[in-house]
Amino acid sequence: MKDDKLKRFETKSTEYLREEGVYGDVEANAMKHVIAAALAQRMERLDLTVSELAKSLGTSRAAVNRVLDPLNTSLTLTTLTRTAAALGCKVKVEIIVPR
Repeated sequence: MKDDKLKRFETKSTEYLREEGVYGDVEANAMKHVIAAALAQRMERLDLTVSELAKSLGTSRAAVNRVLDPLNTSLTLTTLTRTAAALGCKVKVEIIVPR
């Protein structure tokens, strides 16, 4: 019963966002929040500062802060991949075909 309600909510929400023309923006914002949180969590686990990560990437602290900013969705795959690699991680992108 709970799963049915959740599925209906997801479907209606997605339909509404598409009708309003903002689905892509909302989806991008949600993904960037997850990405930024995962990178920040990894930095914390490694006890790595923004300055140290910037130095290992050969870039500025401001550039790293943009990567870690959950509201800044202008992140390239190259930047994401390089940042993840500097943190000892890999990036996996998955395209899901709706049913």
